[in-house]
Amino acid sequence: MISVAVAGAAGRMGREVLRAVRDAADMRLVAAVDRAEIGADAGALAGGQPCGLPVVADLGDALRQSGAQVLVDFTVPASALGNLRIAAECGVRPVVGTTGLTEADLAQAAAWLRSAGIGGIVAPNFAIGAVLMMRFAAQAARYLPDAEVIELHHERKLDSPSGTALATARAIAESRAEAPVPAPDGTVEKIPGARGAVAGDVHIHSVRLPGLVAHQEVLFGGPGQTLSIRHDSIDRRSFMPGVLLAIRKAPELSELVVGLDRLL
Repeated sequence: MISVAVAGAAGRMGREVLRAVRDAADMRLVAAVDRAEIGADAGALAGGQPCGLPVVADLGDALRQSGAQVLVDFTVPASALGNLRIAAECGVRPVVGTTGLTEADLAQAAAWLRSAGIGGIVAPNFAIGAVLMMRFAAQAARYLPDAEVIELHHERKLDSPSGTALATARAIAESRAEAPVPAPDGTVEKIPGARGAVAGDVHIHSVRLPGLVAHQEVLFGGPGQTLSIRHDSIDRRSFMPGVLLAIRKAPELSELVVGLDRLL
């Protein structure tokens, strides 16, 4: 049995993780941490019967007292890096789905885990279909180098572009066999940002609207043709198979792994 703690347990993703861990035959939920819903029963938060495990606010105390082997973090960028430090100090392997961490943040987290002699994973997206979408986009970029990314998320998502969009742009830039067609001389944005943000010469457009969960389309263009590769998460349950996979793999890791694709 893998003992699992969940940070951000009262959030929408956190509740899904509580439910998924509760229902996994090879896992045991040992701690639920959040600054909201303190004292609430984790089983009830997961939409089931009370399990006698209350939500607590102090992550360090929860990890030390629970004997957790893996920490799943779905919080906010301002908290996630500190949670990674605490996990490393406690010898607990992190599985982080919080997006918005910078390259410097990831380097710092990797150093903490290396000093602790453990590994972990940070992934911009735990949906298996999204990982495949990014992989297919990288393959297509070898033959159709002109590409743009449109990512759509719910209105409460804190960061933009999404981590998935940035990872996709990096993969496209690395896979291109030739440079994209340059913009014509004299091109003007009548409104700054009308063409979206640019990462690795890939334009990224972010949409934030109620009713959305997590969606991304990669558009490729070539002479006389276009290609669209799209993934839609219409329910947060779509992320849980990837989260459970990461939890099961985490005890085997000896370094920080970035991206679920490296575990597939």
